[in-house]
Amino acid sequence: MVGVMLCAIGLWALRKALTVHAHEHEHEGDRHLHLHAHGRRVAHEKVEAHSHHTHAAFGIGLLHGLAGSSHFLGVLPILAFPTRIQAVSYLLAFGLGTIASMAAFSWCMGALASRCAAGNTRLYRGLMTTCAATAMMVGCFWLFQ
Repeated sequence: MVGVMLCAIGLWALRKALTVHAHEHEHEGDRHLHLHAHGRRVAHEKVEAHSHHTHAAFGIGLLHGLAGSSHFLGVLPILAFPTRIQAVSYLLAFGLGTIASMAAFSWCMGALASRCAAGNTRLYRGLMTTCAATAMMVGCFWLFQ
């Protein structure tokens, strides 16, 4: 399932990369350049890029969390602790550390991408295309290993 999902994410990102374009935008009197990814037939006035939210990221993360055996290997050391308090402490630290490291990585990658590609459509498309190709390659590896 994860391999199929990664290939689908790669195709979705590739489609988005091909529809990215830049235009000026105004929020509360502040005029700046925005990159948008939507079909060419949709007028900018009709697109509310900031008003919708899907739960795709949650579903993708949930599927990744359930896949493989890494979650089992990560909590296996709790069997070696002599007390329940130590085992629960380890489990809490493992969970919080995992969440913190994933959030920090995502934040760094997002900040890097937004700074590098701010207003530069070609660079942003290249970054999205590279990420799409990587997702599809990893998905194919998972499917055919």
